[in-house]
Amino acid sequence: MAHSHHHHHHHEKLSGKKLLISILLNIVITLAQVIGGIISGSLALLSDALHNFSDVLSLIISYLANRFTSKQASATKTFGYKRAEIMAAFVNSATLIVIAVVLIKEAVERFLQPEPIAPALVIWLSALGILVNGFSVLLLKKDAGQNMNMKSAYLHLLTDMMASVAVLIGGLLMYFYQLYWVDPFLTIVIGLYLIYMGYDLLKSSSKVLMLFTPDQIKVDEIVKIVGDHPAIKNVHHVHIWQLNEREIHLEAHMDFYENINLNTFDEILKDIEEKVFHEFGITHLSIQPEFGKCHSNEVIVQD
Repeated sequence: MAHSHHHHHHHEKLSGKKLLISILLNIVITLAQVIGGIISGSLALLSDALHNFSDVLSLIISYLANRFTSKQASATKTFGYKRAEIMAAFVNSATLIVIAVVLIKEAVERFLQPEPIAPALVIWLSALGILVNGFSVLLLKKDAGQNMNMKSAYLHLLTDMMASVAVLIGGLLMYFYQLYWVDPFLTIVIGLYLIYMGYDLLKSSSKVLMLFTPDQIKVDEIVKIVGDHPAIKNVHHVHIWQLNEREIHLEAHMDFYENINLNTFDEILKDIEEKVFHEFGITHLSIQPEFGKCHSNEVIVQD
């Protein structure tokens, strides 16, 4: 277990460094696109710059959450900051959806009233955006599979890279064919994709924050497996929740057939801990032992 914890902190430091690099790169590209958008008169570039700026804010949130997670628990914060990354994922996925709606609204307006712009600067700056965001995406891709926080940061950068691709394609088509409708059309497609991905992450992070039972765990199965132990009469008042993406907690009352001593209870508890960990991935177990109390088997999840 000690090795596992050490590896986790090392991973957090690596993720933090990658986020910091991505933040600095996105600040540079945002400034370049704002200046370029003003000079060229391109709304596409300015909206991409706005998207990039929102990425900077979301990456800062992810970076701070990553730093907070490694802080130790205390008497006033008994769980420490273990939920910081889930909260960051929730905030980032919500802003992802808001940004998508704003981009779609702007794109529809541009679609109805296309404006001629100077496309050469748009092409160069969007190409720079693709390179910078593409590098950041590759930097965070591996970590995106580790937790929701890194996934939310990764999605912001991925969609920004796609937005830059749309701006580049739009710039090229405007430069060679004067097809000004392509840019808003591609922006709408990217916005819809943004909403699709953001909603999935928003739903996942909301479930954790609301203490919902993880999707892969069936309460009835746990009650049956634990209740099959010869010493246990029934299991009731069950609560299962995720503290974060690495810790799943199970809390329950257990009625025993006999008035057992603490040593016997500890042996039964170890046996149950092994079962629920290997079969359901539950990492923390809190059991209230009971004897001679009248409880219906139907009272499984109520308070």
